[in-house]
Amino acid sequence: MTVQSDAFTDSDEQREFRSAVRAFFAHHCPENEVRRVMESTDGYDPAAWRAMADQLNLQGLAIPEEYGGEGFSYRELALVLEEMGAALLPGPFFASAVLAAGVLVASDDEPAKRQHLPGIANADTIATLAITERNGTWSVDAPDAIATRAHGGSDGWTLSGTKHYVLDGVLADLVLVVARTDADVGVFIVEDVTTLERRPQATLDPTRRQAVIKLSSTPASRLDITAAGIEHALSRAAAALANEQVGGAQRCLDQAVGYAKVRHQFGKPIGSFQAIRHRCADLMLDIECARGAAQYAAYAVDTFPAEFPAAAALAKAHCSEVYARAAAANIQLHGGIGFTWEHPAHMYFKRAKSSSLLLGDADHHRRLLADRVGI
Repeated sequence: MTVQSDAFTDSDEQREFRSAVRAFFAHHCPENEVRRVMESTDGYDPAAWRAMADQLNLQGLAIPEEYGGEGFSYRELALVLEEMGAALLPGPFFASAVLAAGVLVASDDEPAKRQHLPGIANADTIATLAITERNGTWSVDAPDAIATRAHGGSDGWTLSGTKHYVLDGVLADLVLVVARTDADVGVFIVEDVTTLERRPQATLDPTRRQAVIKLSSTPASRLDITAAGIEHALSRAAAALANEQVGGAQRCLDQAVGYAKVRHQFGKPIGSFQAIRHRCADLMLDIECARGAAQYAAYAVDTFPAEFPAAAALAKAHCSEVYARAAAANIQLHGGIGFTWEHPAHMYFKRAKSSSLLLGDADHHRRLLADRVGI
């Protein structure tokens, strides 16, 4: 396995693309807009959602061209997620364009791909993946992890059970449900969401909505994907989420350093004090290491498909902990103002906590890493 330098360095085209994405979020997602949207009923801005598709085609970025997407590599998607993490974008992008689209792309179901991926790519469809239940487990092969049942009959499949922590589950108009049959675990597509009972679930992070979904003899169609295919799609999502966490961690460091330059004590900027300098330097080192892990995981998705699940597990575990440390340090380095509602530090702290649990916590991914490298 030979790792090229472009695993960690943006090309000229990627730098231009990053600049365009950053400018887009600076315009459509400033702090006051994040606060407005996170307190709204739907938890996202439909106008910004449509603009993301019409101006930059972000929802379809990593979807193959034959299914209505742009067909870019996972590195470009990771770049977008990093900028979204920095901007703290509220909305269904991760649920729809990463999780649900990733499962569909990983499947062998050509009719389902051609039917559903174009709508996700052009933002007409908001999709999500319902996998976790009350125990919060993200592994489909863990004992008793999936209690939701799928029953097959002459008229097709029906689903019964309850899903928890479903990202944007109330908002979605296409739901992919992981359920257990008498023989195995599979993914089932619910197109008529009016057959679902859905309610918002209280969460720490208001920028990332979750829901409880109850299924009772809910009609569905089965997606042609194996349990291994589901795990593969979750690993791809973990690589994307790690890059989002890096973006959030970097923004926390930028805020802390910016404040340390202008806040004065004893006639000097607090950034001139050794304790503050060392804390910021330690954070910078942590974030750069996390960035390397996240960028390599995204690079490996397309370049080293056999090895990337281990890289994704390592990146998600490390980036979860680094983001949590950076968010906590940002609050502490701001002193009293960092604890106030008016300052954005608490929003990044909450996103760091919710992201650390999304797709499984650091311990979960360390166990995955150990399994995947044969320890």
